[in-house]
Amino acid sequence: MQHLTPEQDLRVSLIQASLHWQDPQANRRQFDDLLRPLAAATDLVVLPEMFTTGFTMTPEGLAEPEAGPTLDWMRERAAGLGAALCGSLVTRTGRGYVNRLLFVTPDGGCESYDKRHLFRMAGEHEHYVAGESRRVIAYRGWRILPSVCYDLRFPVFLRNRNDYDLLLCVANWPAPRRHPWRVLLQARAVENLCYVAGVNRVGQDANGLDYSGDSMLVDFKGEAKIDRDPGQPFVETATLSASELNRFRTVFPAWQDADDFVIPGLEPR
Repeated sequence: MQHLTPEQDLRVSLIQASLHWQDPQANRRQFDDLLRPLAAATDLVVLPEMFTTGFTMTPEGLAEPEAGPTLDWMRERAAGLGAALCGSLVTRTGRGYVNRLLFVTPDGGCESYDKRHLFRMAGEHEHYVAGESRRVIAYRGWRILPSVCYDLRFPVFLRNRNDYDLLLCVANWPAPRRHPWRVLLQARAVENLCYVAGVNRVGQDANGLDYSGDSMLVDFKGEAKIDRDPGQPFVETATLSASELNRFRTVFPAWQDADDFVIPGLEPR
């Protein structure tokens, strides 16, 4: 069994920011300012979970259609940056409301992933429907597995079956649980022999929840390439080395001893 690997480096930018509560226009304007300096300087920009609203449990008045204004905005910004742009937002579908991650490429292409594991402690499962599939996205020679917040706690769902090189996790992960967030990002990288990019928000939402951020870019050994002091907004870019990933997977081929399994009903598509 051969482990396919990327052939070129990938520049990844994390944007950690406070969010305007349930105000999509204000959030898009904010990210306009933060994105502008990244033009031609990155390949992929990662925004937080529900980056247009904050983590809201009132999707009825906030959900966008599947081809809504934020998708249009993401396409315009991705084209201007010459880079892919991803983040999740509240979306209205024929199945109901979903917490949907959009991955938009500079040529206008869009792939999506609907959050599979809904955070019942906040009642998310009462307002949204769970995603029905695991998704691997191909971009610039890299295989990318998107995930959203609570998904990070479920290693079987995120298990690398020789099918991805970079795990993305966008989040609104509250400050009291910042230690598990950091540990899980590193654990997912180590066990899956992959890079992990986790982007969380900062500030306080209208429910009085505080967010410390702790957005990180972690390499395949669990070592941080991006890691800032908690609580502060930032924009930072790091380069993922294809050659270093390939070399480590060759000299430490733990993937060859992994258990072979499938998750019924959740095959990639």
